[in-house]
Amino acid sequence: MSDYRAPVKDMRFVMDELAGFRELSQIAGYEDATPDLADAILDEAAKFTGEVLAPLNRIGDQQGCKLTPNGVTTPPGWKEAYKAFCEAGWNGISSPADFGGQGLPDTLGVAVKEMVCSANLSFSLGPLLTTGAVEALITCASDELKAIYLEKMITGQWTGTMNLTEPQAGSDLALIRSRAEPQADGSYRVFGQKIFITSGEHDMTDNIVHLVLARLPDAPAGVKGISMFLVPKFLVNADGSLGARNDAHCVSIEHKLGIHASPTCVMAYGDNGGAVGYLLGEANRGLEYMFIMMNEARLGVGLQGIALGERAYQQALGYARERKQGRDALTGEALVTLDRHPDIRRMLMLMKCRVEACRAMAYYASGLLDRAHAATDADEKKRQLYLAEFMIPIVKGGGTEMGIEVTSLGIQIYGGMGFIEETGAAQHWRDSRITTIYEGTTGIQANDLLFRKLMRDQGATAKVVFGEIYATAKALGASGKPELQAIGQRLGTALKAWTDATEWLAANAKTGLSGVLTAAVPYLHLAVTVCGGWFMGKAALAATGYLDREEGDQIFYRAKIATARFYADQMLPQATAYGETVRAGDAALAGVGDEVF
Repeated sequence: MSDYRAPVKDMRFVMDELAGFRELSQIAGYEDATPDLADAILDEAAKFTGEVLAPLNRIGDQQGCKLTPNGVTTPPGWKEAYKAFCEAGWNGISSPADFGGQGLPDTLGVAVKEMVCSANLSFSLGPLLTTGAVEALITCASDELKAIYLEKMITGQWTGTMNLTEPQAGSDLALIRSRAEPQADGSYRVFGQKIFITSGEHDMTDNIVHLVLARLPDAPAGVKGISMFLVPKFLVNADGSLGARNDAHCVSIEHKLGIHASPTCVMAYGDNGGAVGYLLGEANRGLEYMFIMMNEARLGVGLQGIALGERAYQQALGYARERKQGRDALTGEALVTLDRHPDIRRMLMLMKCRVEACRAMAYYASGLLDRAHAATDADEKKRQLYLAEFMIPIVKGGGTEMGIEVTSLGIQIYGGMGFIEETGAAQHWRDSRITTIYEGTTGIQANDLLFRKLMRDQGATAKVVFGEIYATAKALGASGKPELQAIGQRLGTALKAWTDATEWLAANAKTGLSGVLTAAVPYLHLAVTVCGGWFMGKAALAATGYLDREEGDQIFYRAKIATARFYADQMLPQATAYGETVRAGDAALAGVGDEVF
């Protein structure tokens, strides 16, 4: 398997040209986020992920985690790598400095997180969920709980989990049965079972902080009666030391298709009298608080798909440059490397352009979150947050679906050897397959985009996005350069498909709900395709500026334009087809009764 090398040059280009990182240092609170600091951090992160985490990826896949009488053990080298990860400060890179973090913008932190995910996806999952738990505690925990838990979680001394799913309650959280009984001292006793809990038990830290959804005795039915509780593995004494073992135990770990080194646990709470827990925020608002954590996790999972796509692309490219097979159809030369064959080049370019497009979307969303956090004007904060939230299902749904398709292309480029585990190509696909499922399936992301993001403000946020895309297409068309004008023409046509589909959905949302629900996932794919073209177009414009000024790496900038043109020609035409699929609505299922299945 080829080594992972972080694409620092492309990451920095996207940060600066597409996510607005360079302007962040002018915003109060981000003054320290200078270009020199970013360069140093990215270089160190690339070194750490390439030298420490990437070599453990294969070991983790082969050996996995094991449940022993003393708890879950991680593969060899995992504990040492995690300790080094925390000591270097990577765990809290974007967390508040007041609680032990580095306080750096997400626009920089997202690149570091991508590196970690590319190098070793299983390793990345624990820190991902811990970061989400930290966000939830910052938002709704009492000052007392913050003082006890936040710094240790931000520094990585303790990890965090998210406990939603139960055997009878998957995505339908209204069916949750876990309960919490109030105690005289203000704490609660939590009872219930949770499944699919990432890093619910492991041996890398001495405490794990579980955020658990449960019902109070007088809670209303459905999702309006869910509260959130902090349930530590070990109780914490008044002096901050660890006390008694809590009644929260891992009773089994799942045997999975991929991410073998990430323990996916079945957690039992209260089998021996009740797990001690503490209410977070107000009663019956647990789902609202959990979505704070969920949004962080969804953006992170979209990044996982991008990261795996990058890792698969690097590996497939390395193999294609070395493996000799067949005759060059154009020159007749015998026994040429795979990358000389047009179809292999097509697949490599599909991998490259789709990864770069989705990377831009994820970094852009992170930049919006930075601006929302920093904004002092309420209207501006809301505007930036709405834009970020509009992008999150596009990043999650698009990044993960792309990751599966790109890692599959990587196997295809390997040919039969890709199906052999020893090459490592199959691991990327196996690891990626869960990403479209956890933290909300692609269907859930599509419904979120439609009903929570598109329609909550009658399409006002979408219109802002449409306006930005239109401006990019117009700038491409006015460039006077044929390659940019071709991209602009494709982007303009794709944007019309998206706006027409949006108008159809708005017109049918109340009277044709079945058709709208049928169209939701195609609509998400449409949004992903057009947004990808938008950012590839912006990248081409930025690269052209450097070429015209004869600044920087001219080969890199020419490659950006060529990749954008390939995306425009090969991906953007699909937008029209997705638009037609959306408008088909109920017609797609007309006459499809139970007897058809």
